[in-house]
Amino acid sequence: MSKPILIVGAGPAGLAAAHSLATVGKECILVEKEDRLGGAPILSGYAKLVPTGEWAKDAIGGMVKRVEDEALVTVKTGAMVDSFDGTPGNFHIKLSNGDSFDADAAILGTGFTHFDSVNKPEWGFGTFPDVVTTTQVEQMISSGQGVRCPSDGRKPTRVAILLCVGSRDRQIGREWCSKICCTVSANMAMEIREELPDCHVYIYYMDIRTFGLYETKYYWKSQEEFKVKYIKARIAEVTSDGEKLIVKGEDTLVKRPITIPFDMVVHAIGMDPNVDNPEIASTFGIDLETNGFIDVANTYGTMGQTSRPGVYVAGAATGPETIDDSIAQGHAAAMAALSGMKALIGQTA
Repeated sequence: MSKPILIVGAGPAGLAAAHSLATVGKECILVEKEDRLGGAPILSGYAKLVPTGEWAKDAIGGMVKRVEDEALVTVKTGAMVDSFDGTPGNFHIKLSNGDSFDADAAILGTGFTHFDSVNKPEWGFGTFPDVVTTTQVEQMISSGQGVRCPSDGRKPTRVAILLCVGSRDRQIGREWCSKICCTVSANMAMEIREELPDCHVYIYYMDIRTFGLYETKYYWKSQEEFKVKYIKARIAEVTSDGEKLIVKGEDTLVKRPITIPFDMVVHAIGMDPNVDNPEIASTFGIDLETNGFIDVANTYGTMGQTSRPGVYVAGAATGPETIDDSIAQGHAAAMAALSGMKALIGQTA
């Protein structure tokens, strides 16, 4: 098969897939709807990544440069796939920018959408300017301005990080755990304490899920070395007394109400399915799983296979995922696509 492989989405998964294919001499066409590559880590201005501690602009920026410099990768930004027809080894693609081409297979690295905290109004976002999201704090840190209260630019002396905003919440239709928020929040708390040693940081949680090897490096380290305070609680509301933000809730360990004033409240926002997933599913003729992420077939057979032969998926398009695992899945999907092409050649030989 001599046609290129289509890759949709130029975040960590898509970049990894493109690099893998180029490494083994396979041409690919990388389509990204935004005007630049890098996905959420670049477009949303992430700061230091978990678990390496590398700045996103360096780590993911390096992946971007590697792909942009690769002769076997054709990059098309500001474009979406308008139509996708055909069969493995002979797919026909039309892009929104008027381009059309044929491809052997497709890999979807279309990622996720950050939860919009406006959907959790009782916790103050959109009402009080000093109620922000983890993404906004990442942007403060990565820009070099440091963590500041948006209302007046002052350095906060007490910060609350509220976990599971847009995750594990049946009332707003988000039953899934977003997997990485606990670890990112612990890391962010340490970054705030490092920049502002006099700032007290509290993390409000239902459960802590710093999975795998992250427990020691983030959960315990944030408490023991950086003196971050953890409160197991259910939050009722975030209000204001005119000067401070007031977090009201119940300490579920001691079964008593708690009310604490803060200068800044941070929503640890979860990972929603890509808002474009219904359109993506329709265009590519693939299934979505119950929550709206792209459904994956049995991974014990073929890694990253969707419900349509010849169409593969990797990264957070399939559900909440870490950057490192998204990269690994991008590489795996590339190899699965190549393997699928070899199998098809064998069948037609």
